[in-house]
Amino acid sequence: MLDSVIGLFACPHCESAMDLDDATVLCERGHSFDIARQGYVSLLTGAATRFTGDTAEMIADRAAFLGAGHYDPIRDAVATACASVPSDSGVLELGAGTGQYLASVLDGMPGSRGIGLDVSKPAVRRIARSHPRTGAVLADAWAQIPVRSGALGHVLSVFAPRNASEVHRVLEPGGTLVVATPTPDHLRELVSLPGMVSVDEHKTERLSAALSGRFERHERTEIRFTMELPRTALEALVGMGPSAFHLTVQQRAEMVEVLPDGFEVTASVVVSTWVRKDGAVSGD
Repeated sequence: MLDSVIGLFACPHCESAMDLDDATVLCERGHSFDIARQGYVSLLTGAATRFTGDTAEMIADRAAFLGAGHYDPIRDAVATACASVPSDSGVLELGAGTGQYLASVLDGMPGSRGIGLDVSKPAVRRIARSHPRTGAVLADAWAQIPVRSGALGHVLSVFAPRNASEVHRVLEPGGTLVVATPTPDHLRELVSLPGMVSVDEHKTERLSAALSGRFERHERTEIRFTMELPRTALEALVGMGPSAFHLTVQQRAEMVEVLPDGFEVTASVVVSTWVRKDGAVSGD
């Protein structure tokens, strides 16, 4: 709920503190933002974003797939990584999608509260009802994050983009960034099919390069397991990822239809924890 996290917000226009007034979020200098009836607030400034938000169908597929427990080892690893560096300050998830990863983290950290940030309206509508200690914000993760400097103990980036300089700014000293990134083997049985988007094999190296100077890696865990998925789960898995932007519903259905019901798919993800370094760092 927004009332549990309003003290963490900073106005996206002037960076001043914010407060709630009925169905409006106000800053000290008079900038105001309406709270949607679904419970989220838009803190977008009107500037163009480099990202395309997930559609309602993609969010529904993600909720169904995660809700069925297929990625529970990844969720557990993310929650464990956060709990291993205790903090009662706020938790922010960038590109939070359905808010299910953030909810798992908050369940393991009863003294904390969370912000789920996404550029997709269907996403923040679902995030707003994902956990009683979560506030949902429509905002661009690559722009200035509308959170006070040094206010957070943890930032999560699960299969999502991250702005290293902004994450460094909003974390408290000793705060941690927890990142889940796919390896080249992730979903390899599916991404080899026509029309599917493959994982960048240099993703891990690019992550280290982007974070070096601002963060020091604290821990790294590779999560690898095999999922035996029925066709309904396969359709949801294809529909919730970037391939959904390139394949029609009919193309996805035809692709899955020729696979056996109980198709084995590899999950391979690295969960890494990065501790914030003190001191100013020059631009990216």
